[in-house]
Amino acid sequence: MEKTVKFVIPRTVPEAVLISLELSRSKWLLTVIRPSGDVRLSRYLVAGGDLEDLLAKLSEFRLKASRELGRDVPVITIQEAGYEGFWLHRALEAAGVQSHIVDPASIAQPRRARNAKTDRIDGEMLLRTLMAWLRNDPRVCSMVRPISPEDEDHRRLTRERRELIGERVRLVNRMKGLLLSQGIRDYEPMRPNRRPRLTELRTGDGRALGLNLKHQLERMLDRLELLLAQMKAIEEARLELAETCVAPSTSENNTVSAVNAGSLLMKIKGIGPEFASVMVAEGLFRRFENRRQIASYAGLAPTPWRSGSINREQGISQAGNPRLRTAMIELAWLWLRHQPESRIARWFHARTGPQGGRLKKVMIAALARKLLVALWKYVTQGVLPDGVVLKAA
Repeated sequence: MEKTVKFVIPRTVPEAVLISLELSRSKWLLTVIRPSGDVRLSRYLVAGGDLEDLLAKLSEFRLKASRELGRDVPVITIQEAGYEGFWLHRALEAAGVQSHIVDPASIAQPRRARNAKTDRIDGEMLLRTLMAWLRNDPRVCSMVRPISPEDEDHRRLTRERRELIGERVRLVNRMKGLLLSQGIRDYEPMRPNRRPRLTELRTGDGRALGLNLKHQLERMLDRLELLLAQMKAIEEARLELAETCVAPSTSENNTVSAVNAGSLLMKIKGIGPEFASVMVAEGLFRRFENRRQIASYAGLAPTPWRSGSINREQGISQAGNPRLRTAMIELAWLWLRHQPESRIARWFHARTGPQGGRLKKVMIAALARKLLVALWKYVTQGVLPDGVVLKAA
C-alpha cells in the first residue's frame, strides 16, 4: 500500500530516485522521492531480507522516473550502519544502485528533552541527510566506507579470540567461586594438573567434594579444555594472518601499493602477532589521508570544549573502533617497558615526570595516539620511529 505526502526537493539535488531504507528483522521500510514535477514522498514495505522484491521495486521506481523525464535516471539509496552489515550494500551496488551507508550517531538530532522516534520519521531524516550530502555538505553526517569481504573475514580471528578469552575468564572465575564456597582457595584451573588436583581437593572442614559438585567441576573443565584447544587453533591461524596481512602504502609519487604490514610491525620489539594482527585487521588495512583521520578512526582524537573564556579538554572522543583503541592503549603501556629509549617514551616521561596515578592514566591515551600515528607512518611510508629497537634477527 502506497502512502504519499508533499515534500520539497532543493534544486541543487541531482535528478535521481532517492530512497532511504529503514531495516529491521521483520520488515524494510522504503521512503522514496521521485524527481518528477509534482514531488511526493512515498513509502513502501518489503519483507525483511527479501532482496528480490527490493530490487524489483527499485527497478520499477527507476523505469517510472525515466519515462516521466524522458531520460535514464539513477537510483540512490541510503541506510544506517547496523546488524545487516555490508551484504545489502554490495548487492545494491552489483545491481547498479548507488548505495550509501551512514553512521547513525553522526546525524544531527533535535536536542529536546524527549523526541519522537518512528520508522517514518527516521526515513524522512535519512532522506534529508542524503540530499544534504548530495549538495556537497560533507559535515552533515559521516558516511561509512564499506570494506571488502576479504578484509571483513580477516577480522574474525582476532575478534573470536577475544570472545573466547572472555568466556575462559568467566568459566575460571565461576569454578573458583564454587570452590571458595567450600573453603578451597588454592585451586588453579589453568594449570596442567587441574584434573589430578581436582580429585585431591578437600573442603575447609576436611570433607571430600560432593559428588554432584565434583561432576559439575569436571564438566566445566571439559568446556575449559575445549576453549583452550580452540584458542590454540585460532592463535596458529592468527600467526599466519599476521605474517601475510597487507596495508595500503603511499610512495613519493602518490602511487598506492600493498605492503606486508604484519611482518613490518612484528619486527619491532614489543609487538607480537596479536597486536600486529589487530592493528592491521581493525585499522591499518584502510587508507587514511592524514594523522587526524587515523586518530579519529581509533577514537583517540582529543575533544576540546571551547566557548568564550572556557577552554578545557574532555579527553579522547571514544567514537571510533573500540577494538583498535583498546589494543593501542595496551600497547602503549607495553611500549614504555620494551622501548624506553624511543622518542615517544621519552616524551611521555617528560610530561608525567615523577608523578604517577591519574596523570599517567590520562597521558597514556595521548601516548597511544602518538604511537598509532607513528606506526601508521612506519607501515605506509617506511619511516621508523626515532629510537625504536628492532628484534634480533
